[in-house]
Amino acid sequence: MTEPVGRVQTAPMTARYPEFPGKVAVITGAARGMGARFAAGLAARGVHVVGADIDEAAMAATAELIGKEIAGEPEPGRVVAARIDVTRPEDHETVARLAVERFGRLDFWVNNAGVFPYAVAEEIPSEQIGATLSVNVEGVLYGAQAAARHMSPGGAIVNMSSVSAVRVRRGRAAYCASKAAVAHLTESLAVEFGDKGIRVNAIAPGYIDTDMTRWVKEDPAALRHALDSVPLHRLGSPEEVVGPLLFLLSDSARYVTGHSLAVDGGSRHV
Repeated sequence: MTEPVGRVQTAPMTARYPEFPGKVAVITGAARGMGARFAAGLAARGVHVVGADIDEAAMAATAELIGKEIAGEPEPGRVVAARIDVTRPEDHETVARLAVERFGRLDFWVNNAGVFPYAVAEEIPSEQIGATLSVNVEGVLYGAQAAARHMSPGGAIVNMSSVSAVRVRRGRAAYCASKAAVAHLTESLAVEFGDKGIRVNAIAPGYIDTDMTRWVKEDPAALRHALDSVPLHRLGSPEEVVGPLLFLLSDSARYVTGHSLAVDGGSRHV
């Protein structure tokens, strides 16, 4: 079992978002990494969060840590843990129902869960291709479907794409293809869900310092290559993705839909 995230750091509290308290969010893949930071950032601002992860024990531990970290915030939201296998549409429906039953509503859905496999193109095993597309693409669509069934007008969905949707890398063919699909799926869902008053956007991170990109820091050559490809010459932190998420979910972005917001230090331009 992977250990849960250690100390959960929230984003700076400068943006309070007065519309957030009492809202309810589902975040997939929330046991660690960016998902845990998203849960903490929203809960610190009064949003009740259902953190869903395939590792329910780690998710429960992270929910407890977040509760302790944000205890000093005025009227913090609550974080509850749930298990989800994002490749199973029925799991998304179960989590959506849990959010409504527990907190009475569903306002936000963040499709954060994903996998990041490596294999050169001519050697990618068929099972890896299928698993990557199932988690990274089908999981997003299933989540959006469940969210749309339970959200009222004014709801917002945010999907996690990647700079890899537009900037390919060796050994990442399946991953890059899946994230390009997420970007396009986001646009399609924005068009279809607009009639429901539900906005759908995506965040496209670059090199963010999480367990998923640990290999970059552990390989000096890979780290040099990564830093050379980022105009800001550093890796991003998970906390630096929280602010963009808050914006896309907030009323400040109420006329923004179908957009992929790059949070990549400028790497898509190099």
